[in-house]
Amino acid sequence: MADKDQIPDVLADRYASAAMAAIWSPEGKVKAERRLWVAVLEAQRDLGIEVPDGVVEAYRGAIDQVSLDSIRERERVTRHDVKARIEEFCALAGYEHIHKGMTSRDLTENIEQLQIRDSLRLVRDKLVAVVCALGVKADTHAELVMVGRSHNVPAQATTLGKRFATAGEEARAALDRIEDLLVRYRLRGLKGPVGTQQDQIDLFLGAANDAAELENRVSASLGFAATMGSVGQVYPRSLDYDVVSALVQASSAPANLARTIRLMAGQGLISEGFQAGQVGSSAMPGKRNARTSERICGLSAVVQGYADMVSSLVGDQWNEGDVSCSVVRRVALPGAFLALDGQLEAVLVVLKELVVFEGAIAAELDANLPALTATRMLMASVAAGAGREEAHRIISEHVSKGDEFFTAVVDDARLSIAAVDVERIKSQILVLAGAGPAQSREFANQAKDLAQEHPNAASYQPESIL
Repeated sequence: MADKDQIPDVLADRYASAAMAAIWSPEGKVKAERRLWVAVLEAQRDLGIEVPDGVVEAYRGAIDQVSLDSIRERERVTRHDVKARIEEFCALAGYEHIHKGMTSRDLTENIEQLQIRDSLRLVRDKLVAVVCALGVKADTHAELVMVGRSHNVPAQATTLGKRFATAGEEARAALDRIEDLLVRYRLRGLKGPVGTQQDQIDLFLGAANDAAELENRVSASLGFAATMGSVGQVYPRSLDYDVVSALVQASSAPANLARTIRLMAGQGLISEGFQAGQVGSSAMPGKRNARTSERICGLSAVVQGYADMVSSLVGDQWNEGDVSCSVVRRVALPGAFLALDGQLEAVLVVLKELVVFEGAIAAELDANLPALTATRMLMASVAAGAGREEAHRIISEHVSKGDEFFTAVVDDARLSIAAVDVERIKSQILVLAGAGPAQSREFANQAKDLAQEHPNAASYQPESIL
């Protein structure tokens, strides 16, 4: 078998932050499992199970002595990953006292849930940072009127601040879901091979209360306030789908914003910024493509792909449990978190380095002013007594005249629009954006409140990206 360490994990090595990669690293998982084994052993001792002096301390002292190669060699013999890790830890400690009354899933399920919980907290904090960064942009550009587009063609005026606020509202909705998920996320606990806790009860000589207390102590040591009541060997995989689908939702606002930035960059209205030494193309020295926004969109597709994988596990467990889900979860759970983390890091970099070309925005606005004012001309004509449908048809014909639009509207007696009204509509640029400025500031104020609630998360600075 080839040395797998030579094959890079692209998501962990290239896109995700060091903090997220550490949660899902093989070495980090081994250490977390060992801490769980020690917590179980210590709680069993405190509840009356005989454990010789020095045993817990010996295991604790071996927690950080991780050799993935040695564990892998043991697994080649056992063909059982958990048994290999048990043997390795016992050899290092010099005792055989861990894993009493436990099944493999008592170890792996709880540690995977710990990884999920810690990753959700990291996602929550970065979503806070994204919402707050968007709030700053919404406030800064609240009154920067620009061409609003529906179906990617000019529709009505909006403001750049409102575009940021719109992305921020979606990000805030995802943040609310993540926070709700963290509140209701329960640990599987120590349930044994089929969920009855029989082995732990037998270990405590039939004392079910001691087995329940053991579970409570261990779950508290992992930082969980509650455990599931009745499960089989595994917890329902629909809960994994709940988690990963929440990550899909969290990826949506960054992806929508990135697509808009890519479109605006193509029109020369905005730029991701260009740092010293940065190269846009190996062939074209002057190229300045929105490459990080492209990455953001691509990583969104990756998260969605993992959600599709996890969805296949929903409702697919046999009786009290099987391991057909194992390979999918080993790939999809870390993959989804690493991909989303990389996306959030990237969007924070883009928001930090973004450059707005206000002159180009003003020029585009002026060039599209006939189309952008057409609705207000229609309302003015109706107010002057014209029929709505006829006025709609006439104004639609005049819009195609470009610079002559405003003169044509005044000269057309059927519309009954006075020249002074046309000049007023043309000159009131900010009015064209309607409630856009107010909506931008309202969101910005909400983001400021969020920053006060989560000051550390709001001030997070993204890692430098490749």
